[in-house]
Amino acid sequence: MYLLNSLAISISMYSKIPVPNVEWNEKNMKYAMCFFPVVGAVIGIIQFLIGGVLLMYTDCGSLFFAVVMALIPVVITGGIHLDGYADTTDALSSYGEKEKKLEILKDPHTGAFAVIGLCVYFLADAALWSEVTAEMLPVVSCMYVISRSLSGISVVSFQAAKNSGLLKTFQDGAQRLRVRSVLIFWLCACAALMIFLSWQQAVGALLTAAAVFIYYYKMSMKQFGGTTGDLAGYFLQVCELAMLAGILIGGLAGGAVML
Repeated sequence: MYLLNSLAISISMYSKIPVPNVEWNEKNMKYAMCFFPVVGAVIGIIQFLIGGVLLMYTDCGSLFFAVVMALIPVVITGGIHLDGYADTTDALSSYGEKEKKLEILKDPHTGAFAVIGLCVYFLADAALWSEVTAEMLPVVSCMYVISRSLSGISVVSFQAAKNSGLLKTFQDGAQRLRVRSVLIFWLCACAALMIFLSWQQAVGALLTAAAVFIYYYKMSMKQFGGTTGDLAGYFLQVCELAMLAGILIGGLAGGAVML
């Protein structure tokens, strides 16, 4: 029963999907992070279904398709990770000391650089989606599980930048070794599925995900002295954008080889 409670906690925290309310106690929190990729699986399935209908059964333009696909994750998650992306963009743009950057992460106000960063993000996301074909959708749908697996791994593996906050709560409540093992299983299983679907697109996606993960670790340690919930959300958003670009590059490379 406590695993179902952990699932409910994870889904309620990281999405707008309705689930029963459960108590956030130590027992229920132990394995909550194990189910973080489930939200990604839901997003991927919905993206695949709606994207397939739009591309194969309608005459919609590429811009309409791109905007719909870019907004689906926002609708499902409620933008929780975009909030982290915006706060982190603000903090990094301050070029202040670690303490100053951490203060900006806690500031409820949205700065100019956060707004600019979000505009750039959605423009880039829509531009990339406008180039996605029906053949790429199965691999693209897998990337939401990959990004959440890596983000969850960072939560239970990286040093926390501060001794309070939501990330620290999940760290303290989690069975780290078991949670990390489950998340690695999610990662490997989804990576194998991507390779099975299209190894060229998978290579592009996995290489870019690995590069962003390394950047995230080095940046968080150097700029903030560790990771936070906002930084984990920032990574997730950047990782998905980079993976989408990697899939497109892998798809183009695969097409060129076939020609």
